[in-house]
Amino acid sequence: MTSQAKQRLLVTGRSGFVGQSLAQALDTAEQGKRWSLVDIPDTLDLRDRAAIAQLVAQARPDAVLHLAAQSAVPESIRDPETTLQINVTGTLHLLQALDAIAFRGRFLYVGTGEVYGLVPEAELPVAETRLPRPRNPYAVSKLAAEALCWQWHASHRTDVVLARPFNHIGAGQSDRFAVSDFAHQIVAIKRGLRAPVIRVGDLDVTRDFTDVRDVIDAYFALLERGIAGEIYNVCSGAEHSLAAILRELVELGGVDVKIETEPERMRRAEQRRMRGDASKIRAATGWTATTPLRVSLRAALQSWEGSIADA
Repeated sequence: MTSQAKQRLLVTGRSGFVGQSLAQALDTAEQGKRWSLVDIPDTLDLRDRAAIAQLVAQARPDAVLHLAAQSAVPESIRDPETTLQINVTGTLHLLQALDAIAFRGRFLYVGTGEVYGLVPEAELPVAETRLPRPRNPYAVSKLAAEALCWQWHASHRTDVVLARPFNHIGAGQSDRFAVSDFAHQIVAIKRGLRAPVIRVGDLDVTRDFTDVRDVIDAYFALLERGIAGEIYNVCSGAEHSLAAILRELVELGGVDVKIETEPERMRRAEQRRMRGDASKIRAATGWTATTPLRVSLRAALQSWEGSIADA
């Protein structure tokens, strides 16, 4: 009796934080028995319609996980045009390429919880039924691309599922993001590469953080059990302040530091608190975030310890 052939999964954004973590997970996780990753060049540019068309025509995937994006909010504010080109036009190119091969698999679009915008604290946690009110070009671009994907589902009958992940953390994340930046600074201090001062923005805000490994499990759950045309929050359902996270990282790092706030790290009109509602994805797929925060923070520190040399 022959074993069932693996399904071919095209993952855009393979060189990013989640993409790299997903590739590593497939080497060891249960999903690796069901899925094989399509080879994709690191230099692939979503704005290059011909290159996208060629890749899809050659790969002929059974399913697509669309991760690739310009995902940094400050960069989107600095250069909104490029953000829109990559996130919206790039998604259009991918959908058109799939149409050209008469794709009939599942297309999982990864958006962002940023689309909800400023949410009053009394209205937390945020559910998928809330009307989006994006407040930066990154969130605008992701909501526009999400709407485009849903239109493809309605008009082209493409099997589309829409994910709205909240903040995720863990090993391998860029230090453009706060928690990884804290971990980076702590390891550099521990190695004697910088003075024992951690520079921060607003530490009083709270966010809903999910370990990247749990996020990946959520994406596979949606690929396999999500309902076509539906939107799902991907979040832990818990909120943690950046101040508490920094204290935990400092303790795990074993360093004695001074904390200094830098005005340029502060965002205008910052959301003070954020917590997502994960009940819909749990009901549809059984998924829930399970990795303790301390485990995620230790992984972030260990990742930087492996990439920063001693002084």
